Amino acid sequence: EEAGRSGRHQRRRHEPTGWGLIRVKPLRAILGTASASDKIIALAEGDDPRVVEGAVMAVKENVARIILIGNKAEVSALLQTHEGYDPERIEIHDPVDSALTPELTQALYERRKHRGMTLDEAQQQIKDRLTYAALLVQQGIADGTVGGAVETTSDTVRAALQIIGTAPDAAMVSSFFLMLFCKDHHEVKGAHIFADCGLVVDPDAQEMAEIARASAASYETLTGETARVAMLSFSTSGSAAHAKVSKVVEATRIAREKDPTLLIDGELQFDAAFVPEVAAKKATDSPLKGEANVFVFPSLNAGNLGYKIAQRIGGVEAIGPVLQGLAKPANDLSRGCSSEDILHMIAVTAVQAQHIKSKREAR
Repeated sequence: EEAGRSGRHQRRRHEPTGWGLIRVKPLRAILGTASASDKIIALAEGDDPRVVEGAVMAVKENVARIILIGNKAEVSALLQTHEGYDPERIEIHDPVDSALTPELTQALYERRKHRGMTLDEAQQQIKDRLTYAALLVQQGIADGTVGGAVETTSDTVRAALQIIGTAPDAAMVSSFFLMLFCKDHHEVKGAHIFADCGLVVDPDAQEMAEIARASAASYETLTGETARVAMLSFSTSGSAAHAKVSKVVEATRIAREKDPTLLIDGELQFDAAFVPEVAAKKATDSPLKGEANVFVFPSLNAGNLGYKIAQRIGGVEAIGPVLQGLAKPANDLSRGCSSEDILHMIAVTAVQAQHIKSKREAR
């Protein structure tokens, strides 16, 4: 039941069978794009019931083909509790006895020997599910990987950075949450990005500018709409003087200088970036006019608190943390994630993979 490079691994296009699970318009668009791309996504924690259920949902919705990584007997037993999906679109890989393990072990050794890794160490490391999943992507056997339902963010990101690496055109790796405002009480509905809420702890002005540019690109990739970037602070248009405010002002300047076409403004308080009536009073010259859709926080402390408050009190649906800046997609999950969260992340990962493929073909 393993994916090789033969017949079972041939790309096949599937039309969506229906969106009964999906209620949010921006998310329907993302899942539709993922379905058209027909990517292969490796799920590192294939022995977790939520991951298996998310995989089955993804296959039923034709969002992606799936590789589940884990003990074959355990994963198979979990799959047997679900019905009505195409079993040929879900494969099981056990790193202990996979036919691909020798190839991936050699690839790991070649990639890490400059860091002192021996072949014996590579043979042991390949048994780690995050490592195995990242190598599937690095070797082109899978298009992207998702982990973190059980493993920590630090371990998930470390595997991605060490094995997949940073994209040639990326200055750094950062993260964002795709925030879906879709409830009746949300006056402004649609998809927004909050960054960085999961990875970069205390970005300097240069790093904050890079996070802004990467997040704008991610927003446009996922939604097809123009990014409107707000650089957030506790100050709006010079209302406070402090080194932390100056950092945001400088980050905005750098981002504009690197990309003059980017629609960006800062420093802005959240209300001045999000509410047109407030912007009309506090930020009269802002090109965003209180209609930002990408919000860049000045620190992980602020960003992580901000997205969780929006999620838990505001009822905003949060997908992430999504990594940006990697050579190929590898994404993290919250350890409190649901199977539906996993479905959403599979879709986002597939869309990222298609975008990377399109960029390479355009060169």
